[in-house]
Amino acid sequence: MSEPKSLILITVDCLRADHTGFMGYTRPTTPFLDGLAGESLVFPKAIVAGAPTYYSFPGIMASRYPLALGRNMIGIAPGEPTLATVLQQAGYRTAAYVAGNPYLAGRFGYAQGFDVFQDFLSGELPHSGDFLEQIDLSPGAWTRLNNRVAEVSHQIAPLGRLYDELYFQYRQRIAVSKFASWDNLRRFPAADVLVDQAGDWLRSVGQQPFFLWLHFMDPHAPYYPAAEALSAMGVRIHPRRGRYLNAAWTEMGGERLRKYRDEIVQLYDAGIRRVDTQVARLVEVLRKFSLWDSSVFALTADHGEEFLDHGGRFHYSSRAYQEMLRVPLLLRSPGVRKAGLFDAPFSHIHLAPTLLEVIGMDAPPEFEGRSYGNEARQGGDWEYAVSESIGRCTNPMDAAKRMHGRVLAVQDRRYKLVLDFERQQEELFDLESDPRELHALPVGAEASARGRLLGWALQHVNRRERGFKRELAIRARLREVGLEWKHSTMNAKTRAS
Repeated sequence: MSEPKSLILITVDCLRADHTGFMGYTRPTTPFLDGLAGESLVFPKAIVAGAPTYYSFPGIMASRYPLALGRNMIGIAPGEPTLATVLQQAGYRTAAYVAGNPYLAGRFGYAQGFDVFQDFLSGELPHSGDFLEQIDLSPGAWTRLNNRVAEVSHQIAPLGRLYDELYFQYRQRIAVSKFASWDNLRRFPAADVLVDQAGDWLRSVGQQPFFLWLHFMDPHAPYYPAAEALSAMGVRIHPRRGRYLNAAWTEMGGERLRKYRDEIVQLYDAGIRRVDTQVARLVEVLRKFSLWDSSVFALTADHGEEFLDHGGRFHYSSRAYQEMLRVPLLLRSPGVRKAGLFDAPFSHIHLAPTLLEVIGMDAPPEFEGRSYGNEARQGGDWEYAVSESIGRCTNPMDAAKRMHGRVLAVQDRRYKLVLDFERQQEELFDLESDPRELHALPVGAEASARGRLLGWALQHVNRRERGFKRELAIRARLREVGLEWKHSTMNAKTRAS
């Protein structure tokens, strides 16, 4: 019997598939991964089960669609089988280093199955306000005088717009102090911090099989890359300019944004380059400890990022375009010598069972996906992928925002159908002739393809109703009620003191 293989899973927040070299990007964002892709199975149409992070990770870690436990459930339910719990129960050492994403915190169940779980979060998580909106780019509180001026100015539309522009320029060019480096601006732990800690942990595992999960946030907004990554990309942007660009990208709207887009993308790309550099360093650590040749390595993303492709920014749950749903996925396994390239949609739902099969283990029956390891190695095919979210849930900390209409996207090799239940809107795209999804097909066009995708969508919804996992949903709700009670009690004590 062969020795069990270890597993390394790298997830990169906001990493678009089309911004990696091994997926055809011309900028040098991923030189190390490009080389690794030559000895890996590559899935050019990997599709997330939902987006953004809080709708994506149940598919990655638990092989479960995000709404399978109901709209009100976010994260992993207590006792729900995941990659980590399966491997821990099989005797694997397990560790996770998650770079400060609040939606992957222990309170949402992601610490289950890990001997070591470091999420780099401290204090209470926010309970209201959009996470993107919580990026505070202002230097301080407004004075009473400024409040009064703003109030008066906005009573006259042209004057209000002039005031907003002048105040924005004042905050960014005059009121803000000078920053010494990009490190002063960064909101999340950089990739090197995670690799440092993972390296220390790997030193302790010896030859015991292990599961290591790293989640990098370097490409996430606000876009504050490492200076070394900018230099490696041949980009010269001063940190002060970077702060201005991020403020403009967050606060401004309309056509004014387009003049900042190219520089914002350069900052984003440099964040990807930083991840690539640190993944290379992690692989060197694995080789140093003689662990690389006995390990399966997988890298993917939880969702992409929009840069005005369809007029939007960042990664909101209402956006079901390919820049959000299509992510990179490469899988490197010892003994697989021939690189693969499979031009069909591969759902993240199938990732966990496929990884388990590749390391020689069976997936638990609770997983909704199935392994496609043999098909991938032998050039087989799979049929379609489904992604789902609640379109208006921009902040899952606010339970009321979870209870709106579903956005459901179903795609096969060529066509993609998007159903927005909130807006009662249906769009069909031909991804072959219109890969950027700029022109939805007219109603009645491609009736056969539309009917096929609608049939799969109906199967998916019906399967959700029949297979509702009530016990897991109840456990998750009880956990959330307990956290809400704890939060309200702490607030009451604070007010009383």
